[in-house]
Amino acid sequence: MNKQINTLTQIIYQAGDIIKKNWNKPRKISHKGEIDLVTDTDVAVENFLIQKIKTIFPNATFLAEEQKQTTKTKLEKETFIIDPLDGTTNFAHGFPFVAVSVAYAKNGKIVLGFIYLPIFNEFFFAQKEKGAFLNGKPISVSKENILKNSLIATGFPYDISTKADYILKLMKKVLLSSQGLRRAGAAAIDLAYTACGRFEGFYEIGLKPWDTAAGWLLVEEAGGKVTNFSNEPYNIYSNQILATNGLVHQALVNLLTA
Repeated sequence: MNKQINTLTQIIYQAGDIIKKNWNKPRKISHKGEIDLVTDTDVAVENFLIQKIKTIFPNATFLAEEQKQTTKTKLEKETFIIDPLDGTTNFAHGFPFVAVSVAYAKNGKIVLGFIYLPIFNEFFFAQKEKGAFLNGKPISVSKENILKNSLIATGFPYDISTKADYILKLMKKVLLSSQGLRRAGAAAIDLAYTACGRFEGFYEIGLKPWDTAAGWLLVEEAGGKVTNFSNEPYNIYSNQILATNGLVHQALVNLLTA
């Protein structure tokens, strides 16, 4: 498996190079929804990843953002869950919080997670029961146990216009109960930052499997906890995600469900 991990790492670095190469070029942008964008770079990176991964995992299935799945895909014997460019709106505006997110599931369980931030040259990696790493060095979640001293991240769904009151209600609660609230616009990054202790927690609604699969493993392997808002087990099709260092988890559950 180590040889395959090394090869996957090289492939994901190369995918990030596509983003870097296109960073200062004009963007070809289209809309999947009112505020849901896709660029030619999203498509190019996804096609590259699938093509290259198939050469080392010829029997794998793929759950990827631009493939437009209309039904829930069960994790087969070997499944790759791919977000080729998390933070597409950021990329479209030249805001550098963008990431390539790749998770590998075997027999229904996520066992490898990769999140690469090409503009920042940060490569996060996690392997089931073997820890989480940033640029090859072990990482762990924050040791802060007081919510008032905690920095929390969140994000907004693409259908925010129909959920604005609910989202603002949660934001007000968390903002007044924490040290601050941040919104980078890429869930993979929020989860990676929670895993390495930059955030004490992250919550959001309406995410897709490719937004969270790799980051979910990262947080848990770094010693954190991932559930829905009600502290129930998380799965990649959950409509809510709450990821924390574990120490402020119950406090956030109490806020988000009150």
